[in-house]
Amino acid sequence: MSAPILFDVPGPKARARIRIGTVIGSLLVLGLVVLVLLRLAGNEQLDPQRWAVLFDTRTGVPQTLLDALLSTLEAAAVGMLLATAGGLLLAVGRLSDRAAVRWTTGTWVEFFRAIPLLVVIFALYFLLPKYGIRPSAYQALAGGLIFYNSAVLAEIFRAGILSIDEGQREAAYGIGMRKWQVMALILLPQATRRMLPVLIAQLVVLLKDSSLGFIIGYFELLRGARSLVEFFTPRFGSEYTFQIYVAAGLIYIVINVLLSQLARYVERRTRRSTKAAGTADLELPADVRMGSGGGVLPPK
Repeated sequence: MSAPILFDVPGPKARARIRIGTVIGSLLVLGLVVLVLLRLAGNEQLDPQRWAVLFDTRTGVPQTLLDALLSTLEAAAVGMLLATAGGLLLAVGRLSDRAAVRWTTGTWVEFFRAIPLLVVIFALYFLLPKYGIRPSAYQALAGGLIFYNSAVLAEIFRAGILSIDEGQREAAYGIGMRKWQVMALILLPQATRRMLPVLIAQLVVLLKDSSLGFIIGYFELLRGARSLVEFFTPRFGSEYTFQIYVAAGLIYIVINVLLSQLARYVERRTRRSTKAAGTADLELPADVRMGSGGGVLPPK
């Protein structure tokens, strides 16, 4: 049986128009790139001597960018880990059978989703000291990333869990599995594979949002680039400003590409493991095997 076709297959004329459009679009992009390079060359921004400062350890530029990068990764890694864990717990809370739990977690999620991340960071860094709590710039940035992104990730997890066919949940209950086992063994593994692209996209956004630490003085990548510009400007003017900011931007791009590649690798591994598991007998936990519950279904 052939797979259903969701769109009309383009004919010869349509394919010709697509090829022409692709060629024209590529030429326009190429022309724009050439124009930008010509402008940069005219301003001597492509001078190799200017770019050499990024690799000269005597200037302190590589060391400063590396330290700033490590600070960025530290805040982002803590934010990713705790926001993912918090988002998962909030999603489970929103799916709880208890109305009080659903209402509490729902209020938390909607509150932090509605507030801009920068406002959350400002509140942690400038408002809490009035009540005797004085977080550092790192703690305020990491806390803001965790609170905001956990609320966003909670909705991603909830949508992924609800996308699983209801029949699987009912079948799991039918063989005596408890609710936490249904969630951990049946729903979450499948939901994670489905929402992995969206989950990684949000973690990439979290990584880029770590640059907001610049506002409260946290020494992240953007702040490190800015400090280098301020150091070189009195001595050389704006000669190295473009190169330093481009280097910071490229570092962000490389990290995000590596994160995306990691997500694709994990997705491929999970697909292969799922296919391999599909050819083997399913091993259920000892306390939910057929006959262990005496024929009585546990409460959902």
